[in-house]
Amino acid sequence: MSAPFAEDVAEYLKTNPGFFEQYADLLAQIYVPHPHGGRAVSLAERQMLTLREKNRQTESKLAELIAFGEENDAISEKVHRLAVGLIAVETFPAVVNLLNFHLRDDFAVPHVSLRLWKHPAGVSTLPEFVGIAGELQVFADTLAHPYCGSTSGFGTATWFGEKASHMRSQALIALCDGGTTIGLLALGSEDPQRFYTEMGTLYLERIGEMVSAALQRVAKAA
Repeated sequence: MSAPFAEDVAEYLKTNPGFFEQYADLLAQIYVPHPHGGRAVSLAERQMLTLREKNRQTESKLAELIAFGEENDAISEKVHRLAVGLIAVETFPAVVNLLNFHLRDDFAVPHVSLRLWKHPAGVSTLPEFVGIAGELQVFADTLAHPYCGSTSGFGTATWFGEKASHMRSQALIALCDGGTTIGLLALGSEDPQRFYTEMGTLYLERIGEMVSAALQRVAKAA
């Protein structure tokens, strides 16, 4: 059957739903190829097979959505626990220790490093205030959202000490005091797919906002 003629037939059947009521016996006489090859099946059986396949696809999509929902719920719980902890701490070292604990033990982020270039008054010199390249500070100022991807070309892998050569992916989160960028929170992994370019960054942004607020609060207290 030529394509134009087939389209005419299809259009006719769509616009004349009573056709098969008038020719009900025709349904039992029409056989079409099985969707997975082999024997021919009746039109009614083919329709049933099509509906079953659609149901399987719908069930698969539903299961996927449920899994995503459960994963988001679990992450939300972890973010909540981190928020509660950050509210309670009162000193800069306590913020750093709490952050390392939650990110490593709760979020299973294997490597965490913090660098700040605005030294709060009253806070002793700590590894977090080691100077970094000016280009990296400029890059941090441009981060509207956390960066996720390779560690290549940033120099941030060295922040992870003896594990530097094993870092394959990272997330860089800008920390801010009002409208001013004051540092970077770096999360590193040996897995190249742990932090990838297309991944969502909403929860990373929330963590950055919470850590920034906690740092501002303890700095003022100091």
